[in-house]
Amino acid sequence: MSLRILHTSDWHLGRSLFGRSRLHEFEAFLDWLAGTVESRGIEVLVVAGDIFDTTTPGNATQKLYYQFLHRIALTPGSPCRHVVITSGNHDSPTFLDAPKELLRSFDVHVLGAATGDPADEVRVLFDREGRPEAIVCAVPFLRDRDIRTVEPGESLEDKIRKLSDGVSLHYAEVAQIAAERRRSLGEQIPVIAMGHLFTAGCVTTEDDGVREIYAGALSIVCSTAFPPVFDYVALGHMHVPQRVDKTEHMRYCGSPIPMGFGEAKQQKLVLQVDFEGRTPAVTEIAIPRFQPLERLAGSLDELSAAIAALRLAGSNAWLEIDCRGDEAPATVQEAMEKAVEGSLLEICRIRNNRPLQQALRQSTMDETLQQLDPEAVFNRCLEAYGTDESLRPALLESYREVLRSIHEEDVMAEKEVRS
Repeated sequence: MSLRILHTSDWHLGRSLFGRSRLHEFEAFLDWLAGTVESRGIEVLVVAGDIFDTTTPGNATQKLYYQFLHRIALTPGSPCRHVVITSGNHDSPTFLDAPKELLRSFDVHVLGAATGDPADEVRVLFDREGRPEAIVCAVPFLRDRDIRTVEPGESLEDKIRKLSDGVSLHYAEVAQIAAERRRSLGEQIPVIAMGHLFTAGCVTTEDDGVREIYAGALSIVCSTAFPPVFDYVALGHMHVPQRVDKTEHMRYCGSPIPMGFGEAKQQKLVLQVDFEGRTPAVTEIAIPRFQPLERLAGSLDELSAAIAALRLAGSNAWLEIDCRGDEAPATVQEAMEKAVEGSLLEICRIRNNRPLQQALRQSTMDETLQQLDPEAVFNRCLEAYGTDESLRPALLESYREVLRSIHEEDVMAEKEVRS
């Protein structure tokens, strides 16, 4: 018995980049994904969380999602018999779950929230002749309240241990139910587990947008949390494609588009998994780059030369520019805007540490950044920028408001850790 599945995750539909809409990228990706499903004869599509970037996706983003599901599930002749979607930490469980009964009638299985009964997450998939072909343990993102009870006087170490134990216990329960279902069916069909979580040893990249799932607990589980009954483990949350503990059958497929400039050079993937009986064979499928991102760094002359080369190549990349010269910010801004003028290139961000460096140089030899008051550093930056004196009080008050907001968030996070 053979079966072909496709593993994807972390679409983050609706995400922007420095205020720029990425709707055209998401539309291009979903069109490519649907075409890949059709051309490769994918029979089961699994999407392991973070479908949307926020809990309140906009109308245009929702339209992309439902148009894609319509194409995959309802187009005559589509090879895809089942779609299984689980939530991630960015998703609203209630939003995903709202249409699940309707979608299930089209063999689109959605698990937005844990119900308290692990059996609800174990789905037997049948082929068009009504024969069982796979069991999917569609575990949604497990929130703190789903897997941990709070006790007075808990330390942070106690909380982390209980979270890890709670995740492991949950997977042990769904694994036992799946094993019993397979025995009762009398078929050696594969069991596929899904999850959206950190595993120990995961690789991340700068500005990839990956959040801590549980306050104070970045790496929650080890590979031993997934019992041997699972023939393939389709994971989400990490944006870098990777194996868990160098295993072939426990995988993160990564995000389909770069979430930030830190991922600009990273090859994005979806994973095709072919089963012969219960044995999986994984094929990595490269995703095209729908919107090039380029991170440029150097002196003003070096940056101008790099932009000229991109113009010559006809690039339409979005740029993050890190100027490492001594020019004033206004000079850099003007030069870079002139360099891209009339081209397809677009500047998203210009980074320039000169004002901060100048501000710190005003300190004594014995001062360090850690010893300086945040307001003192801000005032020195205003001076380095040559900010008009009349604007400084309003800017300083806005800065204080930002500091207060950060402090309040830190206090809330500390309370959550203690609880």
